[in-house]
Amino acid sequence: MRGTVQRKSLQRGWRVDRQTIELFQELARTGSIRQTADTVGMSPTAVTRQLDKLERTFGSPLVERTPRGVRLTAAGELLAARSRDIGRELALTRQMIDDLKGLRRGHVSIHVNGAAISSILGPALSEFAALHPGISVEVTVTSAQGALDAAATGRTDLIVTMFAPPDTRIVIRHRRPVMHEPIMAPDHPLAASQVVTLPQIAGARLALPDRGFGVRRAFDQRMRAQGLDGFEAAFTTSSMELQKELARRGSAVLILPRMAVAREIADGSLVARPFEPRARIETLLELGHSIAHHQSLAARRLLDFLETFLQRPAA
Repeated sequence: MRGTVQRKSLQRGWRVDRQTIELFQELARTGSIRQTADTVGMSPTAVTRQLDKLERTFGSPLVERTPRGVRLTAAGELLAARSRDIGRELALTRQMIDDLKGLRRGHVSIHVNGAAISSILGPALSEFAALHPGISVEVTVTSAQGALDAAATGRTDLIVTMFAPPDTRIVIRHRRPVMHEPIMAPDHPLAASQVVTLPQIAGARLALPDRGFGVRRAFDQRMRAQGLDGFEAAFTTSSMELQKELARRGSAVLILPRMAVAREIADGSLVARPFEPRARIETLLELGHSIAHHQSLAARRLLDFLETFLQRPAA
């Protein structure tokens, strides 16, 4: 009888509801009991009680109090990581069940690299949303390597990249060459050139992303090859909107694919001029997904749509 009571007590002690785990994940993210309380709509005292309950359940301290908030212990780090994995698996399982039911809803995560990619995807996602209003799409802008790693570890469904290294963990569904060219206002002095040379670019004021972006590294490489390695951009920003505004005002020249500024070229506020052959910057725009992880019905729909969309003639 005593053994039965102990087993029942132990089973009750290990019951952890999803809300408590989500609260702990938020605490792990913020490192602050007060900020977590504000986010989840509870009092700091209630958050502390839930944390104490969770620590009793697992029989180990999960956080350490510091003057700046809380810091996860080794046990807390383990719980945070494993509970995130469980959350992703539950979301995927729900999506698969929805697929079995043939429901016209779902959620898709996409990781992309570079502000230019986000600009290119805008029209595609707008068109997809009109066709599939029940499917929500989350877009994360990161580095090419970050996108590859997110897909390979199951943290995202699809990736759209430029300047990405080959990766055996990824299936490339669509690939197309993309040329990066000087983009400027119509009245900019370089707009009168048939082709733009590197010395001309060296004498212009440029707005470029930082050296974490593939296009910037490719551009710097070409400048160094021509002995122009002392060049510095007038503006360094990854903000596509800021780059466009600087170019429209004649304050800077950009290095972008034409399709990233197709609307501005169409309305005449920006123009594109080709580089001379030795200065050309060409890469591949690639649409891919993990070779190992299941694709939900919603993800497959978006993947098929993007493949068709990207096959359309470039502007």
